[in-house]
Amino acid sequence: MRAIVISEPGGPEVLAWQEVPDPRPAAGEVVIEVTASAVNRADLLQRRGFYPPPPGASEIPGLECSGTIIEVGENVPRLAPGDRVCALLAGGGYAERVAVPWQQVMPAPEGIALDEAAGLPEVACTVWSNVFMTARLRKGETLLVHGGASGIGTLAVQLAKAYGSHVLVTAGSAGKLARCLELGADEGVNYREEDFAERFEGRADVILDIIGAKYLPGNLRALATGGRLVVIGMQGGAKGELDLGALLAKRASVHAAGLRNRPVDDKGVVCRGVVDNVWPLVTAGAVRPVVHERIPLDQAARAHRMLEEGEHIGKLLLVR
Repeated sequence: MRAIVISEPGGPEVLAWQEVPDPRPAAGEVVIEVTASAVNRADLLQRRGFYPPPPGASEIPGLECSGTIIEVGENVPRLAPGDRVCALLAGGGYAERVAVPWQQVMPAPEGIALDEAAGLPEVACTVWSNVFMTARLRKGETLLVHGGASGIGTLAVQLAKAYGSHVLVTAGSAGKLARCLELGADEGVNYREEDFAERFEGRADVILDIIGAKYLPGNLRALATGGRLVVIGMQGGAKGELDLGALLAKRASVHAAGLRNRPVDDKGVVCRGVVDNVWPLVTAGAVRPVVHERIPLDQAARAHRMLEEGEHIGKLLLVR
């Protein structure tokens, strides 16, 4: 088969489309014929040599895919060749085929094209596990989403609204804010022009943050009493200062969570939660993947450049 291989750490030019061995399913795995994958910031970090895959995972980038099962290993329940699925991956999505533990495989939700389903596993699992499982967002509470126009952000806005929450967002342009409002956000701040902490002070019950250290003081200021901050990215740095006095006064909490390095069974719990709670909303049209552009898989370097430029809204799909 062919796949995108990282020839050496570096820029998008190090991504090479070449022949690699076909994957074979180990016990508990299936092989998926990939219809599409999607680009995530973790892929950019891996390409630069900063985010290696977990031990035993494929060195090929790609944290999600959609496609059709073509082979099933031993001890795999319920799944069979011909099933149309999407999957959460530890790596390997930028390829014609990928092997994946059955626990991380989900039926492709009805109501959307199979290639669109490739843009859901990573963001849906991230939002469901962090906003709903960890931070316990409830109906009537307020969620603040940083990077509201990103793949994660566009899904978080829709899902929180579907569950009856008030949604605040930050984004870097008027156009991105407008799209967030179209998706259901109630209020937004252009972070290039306005201080989100001043506008949203004391209003957020839950904050989903992709920035990290740079936003830590502002996030604490924006939290309501009893608020929960969930940090899932470090685009603004890894080390910051936390005012514990303010945290105690608000009876607030800070959580930090990743997804890629979790045990397979933990990922399976998240995937089942997504299938039970998110897929019905996708089928009903209340939640949709926001696809900015479909790019041929062998042009992954162009997709990486687009993601680095940051002008997109939603997901960049890599299609075969």
